[in-house]
Amino acid sequence: MGNEKQKVDIDYSATAVPKSQRRSILTMFMIMLGFTFFSASMWAGQELAMGLDFWGFIGALLVGGAILGLYTGLLGYVGAKTGLSMDLLAQRSFGIKGSYLSSAMISFTQIGWFGVGLAMFAIPVAKQLLGDSQIAMYGLVVLAGICMTASAYFGIKSLTIVSYVAVPLVAVLGTVAMIKAVMMGEGTIIDQFAKSSGSLTIIGGAGLVIGSFVSGGTATPNFTRFAKSGKSGFITTVVAFFLGNSLMFFFGAISHIFVGGNDIFEVMINLNMFYFAVLVLGLNIWTTNDNALYTGGLGLANIFNTKKKPMVLVSGIIGTVTAVWLYNNFCDWLNVLNCTLPPVGIILILGYFLNKKDYEEGRENTLVVNWFAIAGVILGAVVANLVAVGIPSLNGMAVAAVCYVVGHFVQKK
Repeated sequence: MGNEKQKVDIDYSATAVPKSQRRSILTMFMIMLGFTFFSASMWAGQELAMGLDFWGFIGALLVGGAILGLYTGLLGYVGAKTGLSMDLLAQRSFGIKGSYLSSAMISFTQIGWFGVGLAMFAIPVAKQLLGDSQIAMYGLVVLAGICMTASAYFGIKSLTIVSYVAVPLVAVLGTVAMIKAVMMGEGTIIDQFAKSSGSLTIIGGAGLVIGSFVSGGTATPNFTRFAKSGKSGFITTVVAFFLGNSLMFFFGAISHIFVGGNDIFEVMINLNMFYFAVLVLGLNIWTTNDNALYTGGLGLANIFNTKKKPMVLVSGIIGTVTAVWLYNNFCDWLNVLNCTLPPVGIILILGYFLNKKDYEEGRENTLVVNWFAIAGVILGAVVANLVAVGIPSLNGMAVAAVCYVVGHFVQKK
């Protein structure tokens, strides 16, 4: 029976990933790098280019990348060390029923970003190459939704295949386009960045870098649980997040400087690289969208105590049907929700390091609800969204961490 169950649930949505099913460091690196290839990160790159000169841009990347890398790297370590998904980790730190809160939050945001991603592919392609046809645009949404839902449905194996195909193509073709754009501009890249308005500080820019992917990064354990060791999970995540996000920010910045846009797709269209532009845009979004849907499916499976695959289908249908509406109406709300997930992530990290014995194999979890963890997420989200001083996601993490640590010692007494 155990072998039959293993064949059915190759993604171990309800159990730890066994050591025999762990994957190589190269595979993990490709999956995590593909995860960071997200077109919305280019929007942040555009904002950085608008508000900073070249050295300020580099400074913001280094500061923000280091903080984001440390946060996701620790989550990657915990996921790999325990073999548990984000939702199973949440059962240990929030309680079995308390984990429904974090699962609902991550599912809601990731399904939302999945829908936005579909529209981010379909709208510009229809506009630039298909005569701005509404029928073609909706057709592309449905086609992309089916393809991306399918890769998430078949789990970690198909995510791996998509990453191995997409990552090299996006990185190479996008970089070639970026270099060609810089060479066609006036002066050096430093001169071109100097046209910025100077309206951002390095700390403000670092906040944009962190905020661009901190919500998605909270789901890191869903993928690093397949790494062979905690060290492997940490290193591949830190390196992949820094390289992948930096590349996306550069794509967005060069797009703004060269064509006044926010996506390397626009640069490639201006360079007459039409088919390559569609390929890069589609693969770039695909590598993140299937990961987002996979995460949403795991979250819903935890809430409804069912298998992942049907929940992936449900998530994909919702995201596809609402894609254009989400793109037009919901991006600002999704950015607000982004601030609610870092408090979840910091509690998952603290939960492991403060209670390592509770994560040992075969140890029964009897915790129903950890109200201190729930309070930490709620208060952290409020502070992250309302306090204007500092970096929002870090503010939320700090509040959540205090609540959780206080609760930890109170409960021990």
